[in-house]
This record gives sequence, C-alpha cells and structure tokens, in this order.
Amino acid sequence: MSGSPWGNGENDRSSGGGGGSNRPPNIDDLANQFQDNLKKMFPGKKMPGGNKPFLLFGIIILGLWLASGFYRVLPDEQGVVLRFGKYVNQTQPGLHYHLPYPIETALTPKVTRVNRIDVGYRSASDTGRATGVSDVPEESLMLTGDENIVDIDYSVFWIIKDAGKFLFNIQAPEDTVKSVAETAMREVIAKNGIQSILTEGRAQVEIDTQNIMQEILDSYDSGISITQVQTQKADPPKEVIDAFRDVQAAKADKERAQNEAEAYANDVIPRARGEAAQILQQAEAYKREVVALAEGEASRFLAIYNEYRKARTVTQERMYLETMEKVMADINKIIIDKKSGGGVVPYLPLPELKKNAGN
Repeated sequence: MSGSPWGNGENDRSSGGGGGSNRPPNIDDLANQFQDNLKKMFPGKKMPGGNKPFLLFGIIILGLWLASGFYRVLPDEQGVVLRFGKYVNQTQPGLHYHLPYPIETALTPKVTRVNRIDVGYRSASDTGRATGVSDVPEESLMLTGDENIVDIDYSVFWIIKDAGKFLFNIQAPEDTVKSVAETAMREVIAKNGIQSILTEGRAQVEIDTQNIMQEILDSYDSGISITQVQTQKADPPKEVIDAFRDVQAAKADKERAQNEAEAYANDVIPRARGEAAQILQQAEAYKREVVALAEGEASRFLAIYNEYRKARTVTQERMYLETMEKVMADINKIIIDKKSGGGVVPYLPLPELKKNAGN
C-alpha cells in the first residue's frame, strides 16, 4: 500500500499521469470500501444492497444536525437568536429551538448578574497583587465648581436589561460604561463645591451621576441599566490633604464655638425676658394696688366728710372711738371708773383671751 491518501501509488503511476501525481478519490471506490468495513464489523450477516447504508447514515447525521438546534436559556439568562450572524429575536428562560448551525445560532448572556467597574482606583484582584489598592490619578482627579481639585474614587454597578441591544449596539460594553461614568462624574463634580462633595452632598453626587449615565447609555441604545454609583473615597489631593484637614478642623472649632454661644444665648435671653416680664407684671400689680387703696381712702374720706357735715357731734364721737380702738387695740388696758370711789374696777382680760383662743 502506498502512503498516498488518494489511492494506490502503482495505479497512479500506471495511469500515465507522471510519477507521484495525486488524483481525487473515486466515489464508488469509497462506497465499496465503506461496505467492506461494515462487513468486517458485522460478519456473517448479509448487508442490504446498494445505497441503503448511506441512506441510514445520512438520516442519522441529519437527525443529529436537526437536534443540535435545541438550546436552553437559564433563569438568569436571556436568549438571542442570530440567523447567519444577524439578530432575529430574543427568547426568555426555558427550552427553545432554532435552526441548526450554521443557519442560526443562539447567545445566552447573563442578564441578572451585577457587573462592577471601578473608576479612579484598582483593587488587588484587578492589579494581581495580594492586598492593597492602587490609585489612578488620571481618572480620580477632578475640578470642582469652586475651582478646587478633588480626588474621588467610585464604583459603578450595572446589569443587562436588553441582551439584543447589549450585544449588537455597542462594541466594548465595559469600556463604554467606564467612559460614560467618567464623563458623568466630571460633569456633576464641576457643578458642586468641594465642601459639599466631601460632606453632606456626596449622596446627591452619586444620584446625579447615575441619572446622567443612564441618559447617555439610553441615547446609545445600549441595553444597559445602571443600578448604583457608589463613592469609595472623596478627598483633596495628597499634596494638600494635611493643610485641608487643618482648615477643616479650624472650621469645626469655629462651628462648635458658634453653637455653644448660640446655646448660651438661647438659655440666657429667654430667662432675662421672663424676669423682665415678671418685674413688669409685679409693677403693674403694685400700681393697681396703690391706686385702688388711694381711691378707697379717698372714697372713705369723702363718705366720712359727708356724714360729718350732716351730724358733726356724732361723727366726731365715732371717729374718736374708732381711733382709740385702733390705738389701744394691742395694749393692756385697765378701766378706772371715778364714780366707783377711786378703786380699780374689775374687768375681763380680753387680750389674754384672744391670745389663748389663737393658740
């Protein structure tokens, strides 16, 4: 036997085609050789004649080829059917069928997996190091709205919301998302002051960046949904961070002193106003009391005067008795009656009885 894959070398030479010339194989010879091989595999059995083995073999191959069109889409995937490389339709999770290769093919990208892109830094897994994080200044340094520079690192999380658009409308999805993230973040940083970015405005920066990114990606018809923008670090540049922290500490001391002064003022001023109002109320009450007493005395005087004009003797005696009653109310009294012969008239000790009654 010759080493030629196309047949016997001697036959080739005898055909007059020149020494060592190669000819294509004869189909009949190949068929006979295939039958001989089948006879060797099934000795003692009479093989059906003609082309029936080829027909059976062709049916098997055709069945396998048609069966290759079945494909399965997992719950976290979305099927994309291509016909000669052109997008046809999308399929949901489950078992589906497409025309066998090379007519149609199916792609099944993961549409529920959350993808992450880091901007401004690279983690240890990205850099290949065991630990640590490497900074990327050309991505993280940005100019703020008040003409300061901020060093900001952040991560973008995204998923595929439309597999067809994702596969065919953008060429490099991860690079596109990263470029859009840098553009959106720089736009937002340029509209805010550094103090707001470093403190209470960081959450709003993340929200605004996410909204701008989604608008840009939707305009590209990219089929990508941004789920979150998460700030990892926001600091001044390394060259001025110590001085900036001193300034921040001074501002914090200033705010604390102002708060303490406001708290003291809020404590003292209301108490002073309360005391002033109390003094005014007491003065007003004293005024009313004095006026009322004066008016009462005047009314009493006028009443006595009118009675005096009507009966002078009776009024004089009454006034005398009232005056003596007031004068001698708190002193011990001894009544002496001249008509009794100069002796002491026994009397009832009224003051002592009042004291005893009070005890």
